[in-house]
Amino acid sequence: MNTESNRFRIWTPLLFSLVLTLGMILGFNLRDTLRNKQNITSVIEHNPNLEEIIDLIKDKYVDTVNTDLLRKDAISGILQRLDPHTVYIPADELQNVNDDLEGSFFGIGVEFSIVRDTIAVISVIENGPAYHAGVEIGDQLIKVGDTTVAGRNITSDGIIHLLKGKRHSLVYVTFKRSSDGQLKQLPIVRDAIPIYSVDAGIMLDSITGFIKINRFSATTYDEFSRVMKVLVADGARQFVIDLRENPGGYLDAATSIADEFLDDNKLIVYTKGLHSPKVEYKAGERGAFEKDRLIVLVDENSASASEILAGAVQDWDRGVIIGRRTFGKGLVQEQYDLDGGGALRLTVAKYYTPSGRCIQRSFSNGKEAYEEDFEKRFESGALTRKDTMNVADTTHYYTSNHRAVYGGGGITPDIYVPYDTTHFSTALLSVVFSEELKNTVWDYFIHNRKRLDFKDIKSFDISFADENNIAKAYFSSLKIPEHEKISLLLSKPGNMDYFKVHIKAQLARLLFRDNGYYSIITKHDNVIDSASHVLYSNEYSKIISR
Repeated sequence: MNTESNRFRIWTPLLFSLVLTLGMILGFNLRDTLRNKQNITSVIEHNPNLEEIIDLIKDKYVDTVNTDLLRKDAISGILQRLDPHTVYIPADELQNVNDDLEGSFFGIGVEFSIVRDTIAVISVIENGPAYHAGVEIGDQLIKVGDTTVAGRNITSDGIIHLLKGKRHSLVYVTFKRSSDGQLKQLPIVRDAIPIYSVDAGIMLDSITGFIKINRFSATTYDEFSRVMKVLVADGARQFVIDLRENPGGYLDAATSIADEFLDDNKLIVYTKGLHSPKVEYKAGERGAFEKDRLIVLVDENSASASEILAGAVQDWDRGVIIGRRTFGKGLVQEQYDLDGGGALRLTVAKYYTPSGRCIQRSFSNGKEAYEEDFEKRFESGALTRKDTMNVADTTHYYTSNHRAVYGGGGITPDIYVPYDTTHFSTALLSVVFSEELKNTVWDYFIHNRKRLDFKDIKSFDISFADENNIAKAYFSSLKIPEHEKISLLLSKPGNMDYFKVHIKAQLARLLFRDNGYYSIITKHDNVIDSASHVLYSNEYSKIISR
């Protein structure tokens, strides 16, 4: 007994020391973990000078002031000193931002269009809540709960806000039925609704698959894989990946897609920053499409993850990049949730392509100059001249086949294709994408649904030839001064044909969703024309091997 007591007294100080040491280690680690999640507002509140100023304004200022807004402005002031992509996301905006990246939200499962201040259902997600409740295409949404939404100048964001809610929550929605015009209130239980990041997957010809990706979300790779399987089954043996207007998103989505095209543990991208060690992202040993011809389409709005995918394809001479120099956003953001409900999206590192190019373009001249880059490129002719291939600087990097590529921000394409200036007209585009034309196409669709019973997109494309009647209906909806002005605009060479192509494409979207739209519109796209030429010529091999 005495021996055991002595042993206990001997080991007690050592055990106590070990527990204390372990506690200190855990404490420091926990402190470092939580440091990234502290509320930025509390940091500002701990600044005595700032709090004193806010208190003086609150107590002494001549008018009433919202002190929360003052603190929000103070946050903006702090971030103004940093890069253009470090941002504070307020609590009331955070959910929408996260939904886009996560690829889903909780709602009822309809797509809608606002037609003459009335919300018309243009698509019902199969097996979604609205589908099971009996909602049909063409139904008009009149009320959500007790809130009347028809004839109230409500916006799309306003409708989405009303329809979204907690998962499995009940909402009563009143529709005016397209079949009989009767009002019907339907109880609908909200559930997960996908936000698709792959707009379209179609065959451009018998062996060329086309995939349009609008952003890189948590579900993009799975969407991409499903579409690829369908295209391969349809005979695709070469691919065009369209990243135009794609602002980026999740790094993992871009590297997973790149992995399908690259082999042998190839480097896809690496990141590094002052406080972030170098991290490399590599392809696996086998991808599903390592040998097929590949074209990647980019433009001045292709950014971040889009540039990672394009840069990896270019640096490994895996395919040909066609279009215009990309945006040049190569900053890695990490999102830190804040105690007040918002979040700080903080830049922690930079992206580098396999050849060592930093994707990020300079912002040393300030945010205003950074944001005006597009206007400067347009004014200089860098986006419209056929013989322009400007690079941000002349620093040379080299691809795997020792082709020279350039740094300075963004990805410079292998083949430059300018804007199609024959149709790049604000006046023409305002007509093509006008509410009046959208409403006219919708009316035609609703009144002719029975005879628009085409079995597939191809049969529609071949057989439909009623664009002239839709155009006449459009013109009849215009007031006389506007009618004369638009008639003059469309009388210019090529404009009426372009107008009719968009009529057909918009109708195809109502019939076959985005695949229908892109099946029509891609046949009149100068960048895709260039891609088709390269795929079927010796130029492809010359570019990637020179």
